[in-house]
Amino acid sequence: GDMLSFVHRSLLHRNTVETEPFKSVFQSNLALQSLVDDFQYRCEILDQKVIEQSVEIDKLSAEAGGKGPSKNEIRQREKIEKLQEQLNEKLRSEVEASAAALKIATEVSDLKDLNTSQQATISNLREENARVEKNITHLNSKLADAESVARLAEKQYMGLKDTIRSLQEENDELKKVNHELVKRTVTEKEGMVDQINKMNEMVEKLQKEVDMLKALQKQEDRRPGWLRKRMVIASPTKEESTSKDEEKDNHSRRWGAMGVICPSEPKHIIQAHPQEATAVKYDGTGTDLVATASSDSNVKIWDTSNGQVRATLRGGNGHPMLGVDISGGLAVGCGSDKTCRVWNLRTQRMIHQLAGHSHKITCVRLFHTEKEIITGSADRSLKVWDITRSTYRQTTTLRHSSTSNSVDVSSDAMTSVSGHMDGGIRFWDVRSGERTLDIQSLHQGGVTSVQFSPNNSTQILTNGRDSTLKLVDMRTCATLQVFQHPEFRTLLNYASCSLSPDGMYAAAGSTSTGDVFVWKVSDGSVEKKMKAHETGVCGLAWGSGGTSGQQVATVDRNGVLVLWA
Repeated sequence: GDMLSFVHRSLLHRNTVETEPFKSVFQSNLALQSLVDDFQYRCEILDQKVIEQSVEIDKLSAEAGGKGPSKNEIRQREKIEKLQEQLNEKLRSEVEASAAALKIATEVSDLKDLNTSQQATISNLREENARVEKNITHLNSKLADAESVARLAEKQYMGLKDTIRSLQEENDELKKVNHELVKRTVTEKEGMVDQINKMNEMVEKLQKEVDMLKALQKQEDRRPGWLRKRMVIASPTKEESTSKDEEKDNHSRRWGAMGVICPSEPKHIIQAHPQEATAVKYDGTGTDLVATASSDSNVKIWDTSNGQVRATLRGGNGHPMLGVDISGGLAVGCGSDKTCRVWNLRTQRMIHQLAGHSHKITCVRLFHTEKEIITGSADRSLKVWDITRSTYRQTTTLRHSSTSNSVDVSSDAMTSVSGHMDGGIRFWDVRSGERTLDIQSLHQGGVTSVQFSPNNSTQILTNGRDSTLKLVDMRTCATLQVFQHPEFRTLLNYASCSLSPDGMYAAAGSTSTGDVFVWKVSDGSVEKKMKAHETGVCGLAWGSGGTSGQQVATVDRNGVLVLWA
């Protein structure tokens, strides 16, 4: 029922729309039809009169009996001919009038069609005008908003200027206070020097007393022999004490004394981060510090002697940290927020946030001078940054065709090596930015870690997604040794490996089983296989040991840090 109603309404609407243009034509046609009927009627009357006249003529002709036409007959015939001509003339004029009326009706119809199209055009123009006016209103609103934002920005700018002015005044005050503190410190140091001088004088007096006591001791030595032996045993000489102290120090566990310590068991197992730990690095200057980076956006600094956290350095919220390095008083961390942060370890404050890469930064390395940093990114470039001043400066950009997963710098800070997703490693002149060497397809599936050998800058240790470690000679591009094991797997693009400080061992953790492997560099054999992680190992670092002697650290996918003994 609803459908039929809809169809009926549609047909009525269509009939209304389509009938209107033809109404004038229909009315003209009716008028012309009426005229034609009228003319037809008149023609019939005239035909009837002609017939009657003809009958009358025939009658008259019959009565005349063959005589010639009478005058009346001639007049009647002339009248008939005249009527016939009038009839023909009337018919012609009626036909011409009908044609003219039809032409006028056609023109009227064309004019109406033209009027309809012009009305549609006017309607479209009105709609377009309404849209334009609406856009103008919208643009005026946007302009007003922009002016409001500009006024707000101007107010904020003025506020910032005031803040900067107040900070400058505060800085001037702090400089004055600092100057006074320096002056006071110098004064206190001078007082301490005076005290030290007095103490030195006191020491000299005490030394004289000691000399006197030694003289008395010599007198005692002249007593009987059994008493002399007893006193010599009970009181060793100063030279003997010094010799024993030096012997004791020489047997303490220090780097440089016992050399490289091959790890054997975990010393500290620490839940360093709540999420995956992505990287670990020892302080390059030989302190008892190790840094870890994590997907929780933080970098943490740990004391290797007791396993306690020294500092927590926060990155961009929600952006995983992918690389870390530490040297002297600086720590650096890079991540998926496309920036690299630099912190001062003493103040634990960020002093630089290096921005310039167009994609996540995958690796970072501090130069040994602590004046420059090199970063590698998924935007297929390496960048060198100068951080010696309060405002950082990008000095060199090294471009390549594959994402770099790892980077390292030689001890002379002149050459850099990078490991890439295409399985190759590339060597760079840091100063000029030129590529000096390219070893292609070293690993199948990508290089995850590169490291210059600590005792031979011509050798590079690499880790690859093909689950092998390789020691490469950059002079000959030859692979000197391959390290592998059936249970060793590299499943992460940032899985790191390391050589021992003397270059005798290579170590890495399996990202599948969590086992830590140590190989001999001389023959590639497995020296040790250790277990302390419950999940895959993401990173391994081997440091010089500092004063505590602790040298190897590993981190895993659960955020656990293991310091090995």
